[in-house]
Amino acid sequence: MDRVDFAIIGAGPAGEAAAFKARELGASVAIVDRRWFGGSCPHIGCLPSKSLLNGAARHHANPAAYDWPAASAARDYMVNRPADAAEPDDTGHVKRLEAAGAMVYRGSGAITGRGHLAIRHDEATHEIEADNVFVAVGSVSKVPPVEGIDRIPYWTNRDATLTRELPRSLLVLGGGPTGCELAQVYARFDVPTVIVQSGPRLAPTDHPRNSEALRAALERDGVTVRTGVRAVRARPSAGTDGAHVIELDDGSTAEGHAVLLAVGRGFPLDELGLEHYGIDTTGRTPFPRDGRLRIGDGLWVIGDSAGPELHTHQAHYQGELAVRMALGESLVPDYRALPRSTYTDPEASSVGHTLDSARDAGIDAFELVADFATSTKGYAVQAKIGHVTIVIDRASRELVGAAMACPDASAAIHECVLAIKAHVPIDILAETIHAFPSTSRILNGLFADARKQLDAGRS
Repeated sequence: MDRVDFAIIGAGPAGEAAAFKARELGASVAIVDRRWFGGSCPHIGCLPSKSLLNGAARHHANPAAYDWPAASAARDYMVNRPADAAEPDDTGHVKRLEAAGAMVYRGSGAITGRGHLAIRHDEATHEIEADNVFVAVGSVSKVPPVEGIDRIPYWTNRDATLTRELPRSLLVLGGGPTGCELAQVYARFDVPTVIVQSGPRLAPTDHPRNSEALRAALERDGVTVRTGVRAVRARPSAGTDGAHVIELDDGSTAEGHAVLLAVGRGFPLDELGLEHYGIDTTGRTPFPRDGRLRIGDGLWVIGDSAGPELHTHQAHYQGELAVRMALGESLVPDYRALPRSTYTDPEASSVGHTLDSARDAGIDAFELVADFATSTKGYAVQAKIGHVTIVIDRASRELVGAAMACPDASAAIHECVLAIKAHVPIDILAETIHAFPSTSRILNGLFADARKQLDAGRS
């Protein structure tokens, strides 16, 4: 039996970040994963989808100059998949962990007692004793409770990001970031695409104005957007030219030769042995997904399963922070300035509160909005869609939320991320010089207007 300071189940972004931080701080590490080291993000998630979005934008601008085979090859390069291989190659991730001094195992890991792990690999079982056990198993695509869905060879994000063949048509179930991004990819490659969202708007956890911008962008690109309807039954190959048919709860139907499931994520916690720490995984919520990280004496959960949201950058933050906490630093996770981005065209990003959530939290807040299309930057890029929104706390005179939909939203939002994290007063933000003409210059104008409104309230 080997003894280590940290035993990590799962080598995705959170597990990797924890392993590297632990080794940086001189702690010993054993890490195990049953599939891809590096996790979904670099192989079937963030990176291939962004490569495909770039390819779709280039094809949309000049179809003759950039076709699907070019986009598919660029995606394969991004995920390190040779032309003759079906799966990406994660060797680089393994080598970096080994070079850092971690004990690396490809297999399955389960808790067999407090501070004890059994790692099964290469037809053998290896016992590990650890001061701290980290659960970093990520998440998996949910399969919705739709009658007959098991009779359809449905896609998950894995299939949609790795396919080398365009489907004849695509039906996306779920209108979150994954569904919106991949719907735009395939629509821009001239695949007839429908997206079905059970709620009233796309991107339901994002700012409502971002939801409006995403819908406008998808419809502009030819996507049929159906909101407020839920899939209830699947009929394989029963549609036009053998397309699969999904019956909806309003009596209508939607069709696609490929059906992508993007209705949310589940957390594979059942067979990890958490019961040895008194945690019952048979219920819906074995522990609160509030990002607290420490869920037992020497037991930590990081990454998607930890909550409060689902982001690779959150996973990196949690992996490093949990190691520091376990080694005795007096730290508390802080998610006030957690950015969110959907990388469509235009991008949609947000951080912190909406006006409604701020008021629900007891904050005396107000909101200011600028139309992106009629800003100097918007005119320069001939934008038709977009906004920039800020939410201000009257009492503290600080920014508590922001959202924007514009071509560079994922970059421009980070001024607001830093302002919320560092409690930067609105007076400082208003007096900071912003380059003209830029998206940040729009923020500058909103900050100045917010200061005027706050000062008027004093008199």
